[in-house]
Amino acid sequence: MKKALSVISALAILASLTACNNGSNEGNGGNSSNTATTTKSGGDQQTTTKATGNDGTKEVINIWSFTDEVPNMLKKFLELNPDIAAKYSYEPSIIPTTDGAYQPALDKALQAGGKDAPDIYCAEAAFVVRYTQGDMKAFAKPYKDLGIDVDGGIAAAKTADYAVKLGTRDNSDVVALNYQATGGAFIYRRSIAKDVFGSDERETVEKEIGSNSGNWDKFFEAAEKLKNKGYGIISGDGDLWHAVENSSDAGWVVDGKLHIDQKRENFLDLSMKLKENQYHNDTEDWQEPWKADMRDEGPKKIFGYFGPAWLINYTLAENSGSWKDTGETDADGNPIKELDTSIGTYGDWAICNSPVGFFWGGTWLLANKDLPESKKEAVAKFFEWVTLDCTKDGLQYMWANGTFNGPGGTKDAVSSTTVMEMSDGKLDFLGGQNMFDVFVPANDYADGSNLTQYDEKINSYWRDQVRQYTSGQKTRDQAIKDFKTTVSDNLGLDVE
Repeated sequence: MKKALSVISALAILASLTACNNGSNEGNGGNSSNTATTTKSGGDQQTTTKATGNDGTKEVINIWSFTDEVPNMLKKFLELNPDIAAKYSYEPSIIPTTDGAYQPALDKALQAGGKDAPDIYCAEAAFVVRYTQGDMKAFAKPYKDLGIDVDGGIAAAKTADYAVKLGTRDNSDVVALNYQATGGAFIYRRSIAKDVFGSDERETVEKEIGSNSGNWDKFFEAAEKLKNKGYGIISGDGDLWHAVENSSDAGWVVDGKLHIDQKRENFLDLSMKLKENQYHNDTEDWQEPWKADMRDEGPKKIFGYFGPAWLINYTLAENSGSWKDTGETDADGNPIKELDTSIGTYGDWAICNSPVGFFWGGTWLLANKDLPESKKEAVAKFFEWVTLDCTKDGLQYMWANGTFNGPGGTKDAVSSTTVMEMSDGKLDFLGGQNMFDVFVPANDYADGSNLTQYDEKINSYWRDQVRQYTSGQKTRDQAIKDFKTTVSDNLGLDVE
């Protein structure tokens, strides 16, 4: 089996994920393609922009994002709606989240206002709370003020509850919605399951790892069984972290003070247990050894990873075989490479429920409170098409079925349960398994109530201290003490 893809597109997908090495990004959608861009100075920031379709007579919609995914959706929307395209062009400002560049630039642009201010802007799970419920919430325009029947749309689409809650300001107005569902599952190797547990069936693996148990007891029992056969249960402790982080009872900040939820503190012990017992290859997520484990090139073969559909589609799948030149180029002259899936692990995977419910990633769309009246209807229609349209003409149906750029594209889980229930989620990568059978209920277990506007930075500080502890550089108590000091010094938060 072989899979062809422009090497430029493939590398861009991986680069956007790698840039978010603490799991802050849900991944650049494989249904989108990269847009040629130019760079302009934006104060002390570098802002990537490209004016599209503006002949001087059209009104410009300014859209800010950290990848080209949502700008490409706007491009597609205008292509499908020539009456709107006749009146509007758009100008994307794309600033990667690398080194924390996106948020300061976006904040500055929102605060400055004026004709170049963002009309539409995007926020990902790692910092969406800042723009919907935190320091920058006042800049968001409620969806209902755009003329959208948001309550009716959410009900019809059966939008994932956690996604709605994260996009709701002051327990009242929905100011942001997403399009991609990121409820998590356990993604495992069929051949290893057969060797160790006697079967690769979902029900068997779920029993072995304690799916939906709410604890890690059975998971570590399975890790010992796998170790006895020469396998690691996961690649590195980061594969466990996202499930732990997003299943905690409380967030990093409670009543204005740093709070270490017991489940998150327990990650110190879980991580040490993984290392001391050699249950993994001790890799760091997003680094090359972590990816090498996906195609059996690590010290020992790895049983699985925790993650949502985007991790399957844009990371595991792209690292499970060998890329080869085809000698051909795409329409833009970019060389096309081919993923030879006869080499590696492609097709030897399946998914089942996680021991704990969690989600990881997602992109939310917001409109500026000062959006000009003349742009309101166009922005509203675009938002509805992306986030609430549950017909076959909507973005989510195309996204779920891999038809955004024509047949044969990458399928993904979407925020509308209605859409996933009417879509085909079978993947060759999963040996023909329908991923929606797992990811639809996974969204019900996901809970975004423990997110704060500080997560991106605090997670980084915490993961750093955990690594120092498990490597023997610090005691457990010292790691916690240094973590509190780092948070206080850098974010000015009081500590408990």
